[in-house]
Amino acid sequence: RGRSGRAMTRKRQYGEVANLLQGVVNVLEHFHKYMGIPQIRQLSERVKAAQSELGTQILADFEEAFPSQGSKRPGGPSNVLRDACLVANVLDPRIKQEIIKKFIRQHLSEYLVLFQENQDVAWLDKIDRRYAWIKRQLLDYEEKYGRMFPEEWCMTERIAVEFCHITRAELAKVMRTRAKEIEVKLLLFAIQRTTNFEGLLAKRFTGCTLTDKRPDSPLDPTNPFLEDEPGEEAGTEKDEDLTKPKKPKAPDNPFHGIVSKCFEPHLYVYIESQDKNLGELIDRFVADFRAQGPPKAGTEEGGAVLPSCADLFVYYKKCMVQCSQLSTGEPMIALTTIFQKFLREYAWKILSGNLPKSSTNSGGLTISSLLKEKEVSEAAKFTVDELCLICSILSTAEYCLATTQQLEEKLKEKVDKVLVERINLTGEMDTFSTVISNSIQLLVQDLDAACDPALTAMSKMPWQSVEHVGDQSPYVTSIIMHIKQNVPIIRDNLASTRKYFTQFCIKFTNSFIPKFINHLFRCKPISMVGAEQLLLDTHSLKTVLLDLPSIGSQVLRKAPASYTKIVVKGMTRAEMILKVVMAPHEPPVVFVDNYIKLLADGNPETFQKILDMKGLKRSEQSSMLELFRQRLPTPPSGADGGPSLSFSTPTPEQESSRIRKLEKLIKKRL
Repeated sequence: RGRSGRAMTRKRQYGEVANLLQGVVNVLEHFHKYMGIPQIRQLSERVKAAQSELGTQILADFEEAFPSQGSKRPGGPSNVLRDACLVANVLDPRIKQEIIKKFIRQHLSEYLVLFQENQDVAWLDKIDRRYAWIKRQLLDYEEKYGRMFPEEWCMTERIAVEFCHITRAELAKVMRTRAKEIEVKLLLFAIQRTTNFEGLLAKRFTGCTLTDKRPDSPLDPTNPFLEDEPGEEAGTEKDEDLTKPKKPKAPDNPFHGIVSKCFEPHLYVYIESQDKNLGELIDRFVADFRAQGPPKAGTEEGGAVLPSCADLFVYYKKCMVQCSQLSTGEPMIALTTIFQKFLREYAWKILSGNLPKSSTNSGGLTISSLLKEKEVSEAAKFTVDELCLICSILSTAEYCLATTQQLEEKLKEKVDKVLVERINLTGEMDTFSTVISNSIQLLVQDLDAACDPALTAMSKMPWQSVEHVGDQSPYVTSIIMHIKQNVPIIRDNLASTRKYFTQFCIKFTNSFIPKFINHLFRCKPISMVGAEQLLLDTHSLKTVLLDLPSIGSQVLRKAPASYTKIVVKGMTRAEMILKVVMAPHEPPVVFVDNYIKLLADGNPETFQKILDMKGLKRSEQSSMLELFRQRLPTPPSGADGGPSLSFSTPTPEQESSRIRKLEKLIKKRL
């Protein structure tokens, strides 16, 4: 059998040799554990020698048919070489690898000549020709040599993969040499054509021949961070085709980056262009805002999110998807830095920069007009359009805050896992939160300032000379008027962001009620009838404040409990102050205990203010203050001695019938 095998080898009857050799190899495998027996060891060595001889001969045959040197044209397919490949499967794997390498090198030799670095077709603008060339070569190979190599060798894929490795190296070399000539449109064109080609490879081949592990493919870019956001369609029609996101590649494409990785060192050109484009976009937003003016009250734009905001995030989405297709490494971090820069610029130039400036002059009523009880109809210092603009900026900042958070999440999904920790947009979210806080503060200050003249007028009225209790005082009417002017406008324009309207209501009452109480203390001295009138006024204000969130609304909605609690607590304190003032100060012990019961305030300064409101002389006040200190209950052990006291004393004597009578009067009038 050995002699016949050598004869078949010399005659290149590789088909028979392959069958014979495979049988011998299979038999030897069964005798592997008997290699210590001389005859079996000799047989094994003869088989190895025959395999080595076969390998050398087959390589020579392939060199003859497909010379790597010289100008001889490659031979056509042959049955001899087809059978030789079957033999190579049984030989040392290096023989098969050498055959594959020689054939592919010869098959691609023309490519290296045609697309040399100094050739015109080697540059990026003609990158399509590279991919057209390999498509023709693969078709030519399938037609001529498709049956010559065993199917499991996957020769068509191997040729394509080697072409990709060569192309990646050649493109990298030519781009290093001509780096200054790379413009963003040219770069994106080359990347687009290359990623399209990689997509075609994924459709045609399985990637089974790839020897090196490709980088993990980015996540599916069809899931951008802005899904179904308002205004998404607004920014899609103006950009040129090259800046539009390409068709998403399959997330499991094993060929992704096999060529396009060479573009990554040059993506700074793309990042710089996005920096420039976003700078121009922000400038356009500023110019458009100046040209069109702020949103007008009573229009669809009034209080709504500024359209420029949606445009910005639509552009961000396109950039993010596009960059993730180019690279999921450092360029994504560089793009994130650009995003951060222009989020801050948008917050400063478009939002904060367009908030109306609060005037130092208080709008609304003059003190003299209030004292004269004149009808007044002057508005707060911000116009309706300005209030509408503040609400619009607030709503936009809220949209930016929520969408920036989504942007951060999507960037983290798309970037390489090792870089996730470097993506942090907390600072930008804080910037938008600051815009929201400043907007609410402006709305509060505006209404607060509009009420100031009324409070000043209240403190300057001659409460000692009030002769009878009438309807609510003019200063109350003024405050209610300003509340009815401002609050419905703010509520309607913040309809889409209810929680911030609630914040406005809470911040206003937290500012207004302490100010009202401070002005209450300035009303001195007060007669009994004056105190009754003030109590009526206080109750009117309390009722209006409790209704403030839904004032002027056809839809009656219960105010949030957090808000109601603040109003009840603050205004009840104001009522208690007046009830103490109305109580007779004789006997002193009853008066002091009544004060402690109603106000639960252990601060002597507050008690002193009450005495001033009652018009007591200094000599009377001294003895009262001494009695007050004596009657204060001892705070529990470990208490901090704050103004809120815990009482263990029994309930003091009932309030006078005059106070109960007044309460009935208030209920009747309301």
